[in-house]
Amino acid sequence: MNLKKLFTLLIVAITTLGATAQTAKTNIVFLLADDYGFAETSCNGADNYKTPHIDKLAEQGVRYTHMYTAALCGPSRALLLTGRYAFRTGATNQDATGKFTPQAETMIPKVLKQAGYVTASIGKWGQLPLTPADFGFDHYLTYKGSGVYWNTQPKGDEYFVDGKSIPLKDHVYLPDVMHEDVVKFLSENKNKPFFLYYPLDHVHGEILPTPDSKPGSNLYNDNVVYMDKLVGKFMKVLDSLKLSKNTVVFFMGDNGTANGHTTEATIGGRRIVGGKGSMQEGGGLVPFITWWKGNDPKGKVCNDMMDASDIFPTIMDIAGVKSSDNKNIIDGQSLVPEMKGKPANHRPWAYNQLAAMWYVRELNWKLNQAGELYDMTKAPFEEILVPAESKDPEAIAARARLQKVLDTLNPAGGIQDDGDGSGRHAAKVKKEKKGKGKKDKDGDAEPNN
Repeated sequence: MNLKKLFTLLIVAITTLGATAQTAKTNIVFLLADDYGFAETSCNGADNYKTPHIDKLAEQGVRYTHMYTAALCGPSRALLLTGRYAFRTGATNQDATGKFTPQAETMIPKVLKQAGYVTASIGKWGQLPLTPADFGFDHYLTYKGSGVYWNTQPKGDEYFVDGKSIPLKDHVYLPDVMHEDVVKFLSENKNKPFFLYYPLDHVHGEILPTPDSKPGSNLYNDNVVYMDKLVGKFMKVLDSLKLSKNTVVFFMGDNGTANGHTTEATIGGRRIVGGKGSMQEGGGLVPFITWWKGNDPKGKVCNDMMDASDIFPTIMDIAGVKSSDNKNIIDGQSLVPEMKGKPANHRPWAYNQLAAMWYVRELNWKLNQAGELYDMTKAPFEEILVPAESKDPEAIAARARLQKVLDTLNPAGGIQDDGDGSGRHAAKVKKEKKGKGKKDKDGDAEPNN
């Protein structure tokens, strides 16, 4: 064999090896349901909802019982995309969330792009600032506000693809448009490592009929069922494109059940205390499932304490990125050991914040910014306030442990909340107080949360 031919074969081999190595990187998908609480998923024991496709993810992956996030949409999304607590980013309320900049805060796609990933955000951008492209996404589809399904709604006249306004046509269901764009993105990038952030429309109000709704049906249940159906359709797309073996899928709710539906969010006939916007369990405890074919122990249930700051470092770990951002503290810890069913050394607490309210939570105890200690042994159904003068040795020890965590984090020394204390949009809260605001059909005073 002459040298020229040998050199050509060598170049081909190197190119092929490089392409194989790039393709071998794990694809990452993050499915985020809107206003979807812990007790609305049947694998978590929900009494009133059946979610077979989400349940199948749990049956084939890992289901987590103690994932906490901020109790409103904007702060929650800022937390999971940056891996940083609100007192560091300033994303303490719905208005403040829209103020931080890509110069100050690094989101997941920016880091993954440096590792060779192509990235997309398809769905709600909501209270986050600017556009997904400004924070590193290669492709995006967004719409105005939240809970937009049909063009008959005030904000349903258009959606946006990579900055271009596209009219939403009559009788076209926006969640189906989003699904079609997901299929297009996956089909076009199946030979590249990709990160897909897929913030679903459901089940945020305004609660309207789905394409599958029948006359007289329960519309909220219809929306849960349709969202579950979309999860199932997505997983079928992964299979059809032969991507399942090399893709990890996360499923999570962005905050607890919205007002007006908390009475139906029960497990074993018992209602979870609190809901969306609340600092009780129902505000921040959300469904969380990971699916990683060939890596995770099927059907495992993980009871470790975790919060949404853990998403960022987990994704970096899966992508093989050693250092995410030298300029900013990342609060989370990787969950890859838990995802693989291996012994983990994860911190024993979760931190949660909304506005100037915060708490640190262990399995059996919770301590908040006011120094109130709660016995959480009956959570998520009860939170029992422990008297400040309690002499119970376990309570005293728990208070000391959790106070030490709060002292180390020092939320009061970070960026302070500038809102009215509720975490919600100040203008809308003001209208509500004046009696001018109107609640949407799901009972939420803020249709764009």
